[in-house]
Amino acid sequence: MVLRPVEAALSGLSAVFSSFMTNTWIVASVVAVVVGAVGFFTVLRGSAFAAHAIPQGAFAGAAGAVLLGTSTLLGLGVFAVAGALGIGWLGRRARRDVATALGFVLMLAVGALLLSMSQGYEPEIDALLFGQVLGVGSYEVLPTAALGLASVLALILLYRPLVLASVLPDLAGSRGVSALWTEIAFLVVVGLATAMTVPVVGASLMFSLMIAPAGAARSLTDRPGRALLCSSAISLAVVWASIAGSYASNWPVGFFVGTIGVVVYGLSRAAAARRHRGLQPGAPQLAERSA
Repeated sequence: MVLRPVEAALSGLSAVFSSFMTNTWIVASVVAVVVGAVGFFTVLRGSAFAAHAIPQGAFAGAAGAVLLGTSTLLGLGVFAVAGALGIGWLGRRARRDVATALGFVLMLAVGALLLSMSQGYEPEIDALLFGQVLGVGSYEVLPTAALGLASVLALILLYRPLVLASVLPDLAGSRGVSALWTEIAFLVVVGLATAMTVPVVGASLMFSLMIAPAGAARSLTDRPGRALLCSSAISLAVVWASIAGSYASNWPVGFFVGTIGVVVYGLSRAAAARRHRGLQPGAPQLAERSA
């Protein structure tokens, strides 16, 4: 009798890692690593609004793709990159938050028109809004991997300019780093990450996967390189735990992504606050080390 719950748990665990879930694990892992890295720069640059606006606006691109009879992934990608370029261009003449809001409104307006013209889009709305990672097909693995590789290569090329422009903008300008083109290039990377992430975790909860692990990583370390790797590692852990939880409970994967992300962020902030108190002059930990 005692062994039955253990056997049931082991049986469920083996099912999660069974062959038909292989595509899910591959795609979700690629998404988690890339979004964690992109999220680090999003938090570092204070671009959380853009990280929210681009997925939400790009979601409507899938409606246009259905209307034209082409891939929803292609529609997401075109809308995401076009929205990123538009926000970057508008940022030349307006404040960044205003430019982001205007780009968001324009994408939603075009999306509303496309949704009204589409007749076969309704069954896909729930999956694209809240994610359908357990239904990933083999045909999605290669496009996701390609977009992920493109995003990683872009981040490698942009790493130093992005860090410099984010942390020391005045020094970046004196060294010839263009704040405008750095911002546009980064927003395009956010667009690529959006195209690969929305079909997995959904437009509504890509934001949580991009922000929560990166915020937690910044609480744990101040070094950019370590924080970037830590953000991707936390994102990967959140996605893996969310897949297992969704499979076991049949609840939406987005629920677990959002909930676990918030919990991890809260724990990291608590750990950072405790560490900060321990480093203050006169703290017991410091006194013990000095003894």
